[in-house]
Amino acid sequence: MTQNIQRLIAAIDTADASHAADLIRQVGPYCGRVKLGLEFFLKHGPAGVAAFGNVPLFLDLKLHDIPNTVSKAVSSLSVLNVAMLTVHAAGGTKMIEAAVAAAGAKGPTRPAILAVTVLTSLDAAALYSIGVSGGTTQQVLRLGKLALDAGADGLVCSAHELAPLRDAFGAAPILVVPGIRPVGSAAGDQARVMTPQAAVQAGASYIVVGRPITEAADPAAAAAAIADVIL
Repeated sequence: MTQNIQRLIAAIDTADASHAADLIRQVGPYCGRVKLGLEFFLKHGPAGVAAFGNVPLFLDLKLHDIPNTVSKAVSSLSVLNVAMLTVHAAGGTKMIEAAVAAAGAKGPTRPAILAVTVLTSLDAAALYSIGVSGGTTQQVLRLGKLALDAGADGLVCSAHELAPLRDAFGAAPILVVPGIRPVGSAAGDQARVMTPQAAVQAGASYIVVGRPITEAADPAAAAAAIADVIL
C-alpha cells in the first residue's frame, strides 16, 4: 500500500488551525502529502504553515501576478517545508520561468512548481463565457505546453485531461488531479470529476481528495479506504 499512500493528497480545506492539525494527525498515515490552500494561508500566514513541521505539504495558492511579484512570493514561501507549490499557467511564460527560478534558488529541497491549467470547477461553457473557445481539453493542452516549456515540474488538471496530456507530454510531468470523488460521493462544486481508481489508471501522479475524507465520520478510515483501492 506504500505506493498507493504516496499518490494520495488529502485536501485540508479549513481556516481552523486546530481542526487542520487534528485532520492531519488522523489522515497523515494514509496519504503522501496534505494540501493547504488560500483559506488556511490567508488566516494564518507562513507561521501557520510552518507550525506543521515536517509534514509534506502541497501549498495550493495558485499564484498569478507579474513575474517579479511571483518570483518574490516564491522566494518568501521557499523557507517553508513545502513539497509542491502552485501557480496559474495563465500567468504566462515569463511568470512561470520566474517562479521556477525562485524555487530553484533553494536547491535540492526546493518545492516543485505546478501550473494550474483549467480549474476543475470550469466546463466548456464557463470557459466560453470568459472568452476561451475550443473547450477544456484544448485549453489544458495549450496551457500545459506553455507551462512545461517554461520549466514547470508538472501540471494541475482535471482527470478528464490526463490521457491527452500523457499522449502529448509523456510520463515525465507530474500530473496532480483534484476533483476526485469516490463512488457515491457528491460532486459538490466540481464540474469535472472522476473516481480515484480511474484517475490513477488514466495517468495521475497524485490525486487530491478533500471533502470525501475531511467530512467523513472517520477521516482516517476514509483516507485508508481510498489508498487501498488506487493502483
